[in-house]
Amino acid sequence: MAMFYAGIGSRKTPDHVLVGMSEAARKLSDTGWCLRSGGAKGADSAFQSGVINDCMEIYRPSPEQQYDAELWNQAIEIAAKSHPVWRACSDYAKALHARNVFQVLGADLNTPSRFIMCWTPDGAELWKDTTRATGGTGTAIRIADMYGVPVFNLANEPVVNRINHWLF
Repeated sequence: MAMFYAGIGSRKTPDHVLVGMSEAARKLSDTGWCLRSGGAKGADSAFQSGVINDCMEIYRPSPEQQYDAELWNQAIEIAAKSHPVWRACSDYAKALHARNVFQVLGADLNTPSRFIMCWTPDGAELWKDTTRATGGTGTAIRIADMYGVPVFNLANEPVVNRINHWLF
């Protein structure tokens, strides 16, 4: 059975962190891990660039192209429960947040990622720590918290040290 992790984060991730994300993805890929991400610029692309085993699930905010309608609707419901101002979101923003649900829970919404590796400006790793600065990655962090999926935010130096010790 594949081991999945979600590699995600801000489009504004600092360059040195992007390099580290790519290196971490390479090492994880080399040891049999499969990436789940969203194909966005910044963190998502950095993780994708490091994958060497072609084991990736890239979730995009286009329900008509990728998802079973029933699962898409379930993802929308989960995203709505985790977003603080869901009603204020545009349809496209709602699709982006639903895409995050798949990154955390998998294509069947029943195969959670083992962990999330990300970067956000505020270093959030739990629902209670998310702020406006967490951005769209906050939805994934809140969903991960709801489902008991650990989050490792590379904005936190102790996390970076643990990841480096584990992978390198």
